[in-house]
Amino acid sequence: MCESCSAGKLARREFLAAASAIGAAGFVSGTAAGQASPQPASPLTLPLTKRDKQPAKVLVAFLYPPADVVNEGRMEDNWRKFNWFTWPGNQFEPEQQERKFTAKIKEIAGKCGVAVEFQQGGIYQEAKVNEFITRAKAARLDAVLIVNFWNTLSQQAFRMATESGTPTSIVYHSLGSNHQLPPDYLRNAEGLYYIHSIENWDEIERGLCAVNARKMLAQSRLLRVSGRVQAPTRTQEPRLDVDIIEVPAEEFNSLFDAVKPDDALVAEAMRFKNNAVRVMDVTDEYFVDAMRAHTAVGQIMERYGADAITIECLQLKHRKPCISFATNNGALVPCGCENDLNATLTMMLGRWLLGRGGFQHNPEFDTSENRYFGAHCTCTWKLHGPQGPSQDYLVRPFFHQLPKTAALDVQWTPGAPVLLCKYLSGEDILNCWTGKVIESPTAPPTGGCATRVLVDIDRVDDVCQIYSGPHPVLYCGDRSDARRWKAFAKMYRLKLASNV
Repeated sequence: MCESCSAGKLARREFLAAASAIGAAGFVSGTAAGQASPQPASPLTLPLTKRDKQPAKVLVAFLYPPADVVNEGRMEDNWRKFNWFTWPGNQFEPEQQERKFTAKIKEIAGKCGVAVEFQQGGIYQEAKVNEFITRAKAARLDAVLIVNFWNTLSQQAFRMATESGTPTSIVYHSLGSNHQLPPDYLRNAEGLYYIHSIENWDEIERGLCAVNARKMLAQSRLLRVSGRVQAPTRTQEPRLDVDIIEVPAEEFNSLFDAVKPDDALVAEAMRFKNNAVRVMDVTDEYFVDAMRAHTAVGQIMERYGADAITIECLQLKHRKPCISFATNNGALVPCGCENDLNATLTMMLGRWLLGRGGFQHNPEFDTSENRYFGAHCTCTWKLHGPQGPSQDYLVRPFFHQLPKTAALDVQWTPGAPVLLCKYLSGEDILNCWTGKVIESPTAPPTGGCATRVLVDIDRVDDVCQIYSGPHPVLYCGDRSDARRWKAFAKMYRLKLASNV
């Protein structure tokens, strides 16, 4: 599995060993902004099991006529009376190209965890197009991938992509297999990812990665922990189909209070402390409380079979899960602060599109230098995925109120490319902006929160114009990674706000 589609295991030193205390605890998610559609009330029998994750199913077909069909004038286009090889011409060797593309698509699909089937042989007859559409509809697929090697078959590619009953589709049109401008009905079709390029395996991977991400989200559960509900309620995010359960904060508080600081938990707390570059004004009791919170987060996720979690956390005093969320996000268990739905859904999407955790934060703007500033308390030190390198971190107190609970001051790498992302539920908007890290400013002279990062956003005249509300998510990633978000937006009918 590629890093964008699977979560690896962290080495013991890299990942809090206290994670072992939560056993099979599920992933995590959050909520506060955004909308979720209510479902009919139904009793919840606890514990819930995680939703099964079945792979996305994709059917692949190739469009081209064999050489003998063209030479014998049997091709179904207006060139047949001339025995004419329209673009890509009679030296393109489409059968060999089909074998090459088949092998590469199988390889890419295997990396992304997508199940692919292939329609054997080139399709060029209208009857075969209709047969494909009928087969695809019956199979209830997640997408079709149409590879077109023939100029006059674009309309057939469009029909197969749009009439097969799939939520999205990919059309790959090899460069030199089209004459003049690519068809607008392919380039601009909603929910269709059109690739017109030269053996662009990266673009095919972006498309299949988006299909995989959407399938995984539709089989995921987000747990919201809130002081505003008295009993568990259930909703569904309408665009991504994420199952959402909201539970009273007292459930988390009770689990935390029941966690006893035994020798093993204290030892893990001290191991985490010793891995910090520096500890600033945080006493050992709050490292222990951080491990108690980490255990409680795992237990409540396991209870509800959650893949992600978000907690209304600001007023939890010594129970704040800052260290737990930083740990989990680095291990691809999305955890959102402050019960923020949009932020947590963004982190769930990034988990599947990028295979790495992000930094949910509050934004600020240096208007004199046109720079972006983000600060918050739950930044993971594993910004490059579970198997990637770790960032140095300091431990310092939570910035806003007593007690002095532990929070991470993660040091970002100057010059590193980054993505600033946010999904807006109910608005069908996906934000993705590229930039690069300038530095992690000290506090003072800056304020904000425990982790602070200053960023130069690419090609933006007024950095304030990219504001999408509180709690966007900053990822380590380059323009190629950003194009995964662009592909997802195109394929699932989201408006993209971006400099990509």
